[in-house]
Amino acid sequence: MEPESTQSESSHSQSAQPQSAQPTVTTCYRHPKVESHVRCTRCDRYICPDCMREASVGHQCVECVKEGARSVRQARTLVGGRIAAAPLVTSVLIGLNVLAYLAEVVRPEILDRFSMLGARLAGPDGYYVYAPGYPSDLHAEGVVAGEWDRLLTSGFLHSAPTEGTFGVLHIVMNMLTLWQLGRVVEPMLGRVRYLALYLLATLGGSVFELLLTDPHVESVGASGAIFGLGAAYYVLARRIGADMRSVNRFMAFLLLWLLLSASITSWQGHLGGLLTGAAVTFAYAYAPRGPRQALIQAAACVGVLVLLAMAAVAKAAELTGGGIAQ
Repeated sequence: MEPESTQSESSHSQSAQPQSAQPTVTTCYRHPKVESHVRCTRCDRYICPDCMREASVGHQCVECVKEGARSVRQARTLVGGRIAAAPLVTSVLIGLNVLAYLAEVVRPEILDRFSMLGARLAGPDGYYVYAPGYPSDLHAEGVVAGEWDRLLTSGFLHSAPTEGTFGVLHIVMNMLTLWQLGRVVEPMLGRVRYLALYLLATLGGSVFELLLTDPHVESVGASGAIFGLGAAYYVLARRIGADMRSVNRFMAFLLLWLLLSASITSWQGHLGGLLTGAAVTFAYAYAPRGPRQALIQAAACVGVLVLLAMAAVAKAAELTGGGIAQ
């Protein structure tokens, strides 16, 4: 009987021994069917090769990379705009000017409809000087007729190849200058602020033409906006403490051109663009930094826009004797 007892105890002892544990299989938290052995260094979850994103140390998952990107503060320019490596807005503006020029070459009537014009009368036999109380067989054209779009569209048109003092050189010189100034000013302001400056300087030039030029004289060109960019270049250079010798030489040339070309170009538009660009850029450059910087700058732009609009409406009312022509 004793041997049987020993054999029973031996069998019980073997059955009581723990079996070897099976290895645990870990899977990707986004792809449960994919085995993975790498953890995200940020959230410690397992990630497969498709979900791995290389980090400074180890790898991170897709969600942690996105969260980290949101938490990183974006670099800003001096005036609070987003830094842009390429002058994209400048390139687009040049493209629009060139397209508008090609369109007016194909259809010259575009110049008649969209150039800057204060007031004139059109009839079956041609154009006449505007005067309130005109005959019924004539109709008014220009800002006095409610064509307010001329204040902006004229800044994207240029003299036809065989017309004006410069012909095709008008657009060539303007676009070269726009490129030279734009690729410097746009990165300093950021794209949104730069575009707002360009459009406001265009409007400023047109409003000054409306105020100071004979209302029946047509004018076109991007010169008002370009003079605005020149003023912006000067204000920004002073703001950042740049070497002003080359900047002062540029501004001296710009002002000299404004004076010397007064008899053959629209000095009123140049002056309006210059003053508008200086005012807007001053607000950009000297607005206090902080959460309200963008709000102050936007308010300044709106203020300039309102002043220009009020001046244009007042001039149109003066030309029509108190009301806008129909």
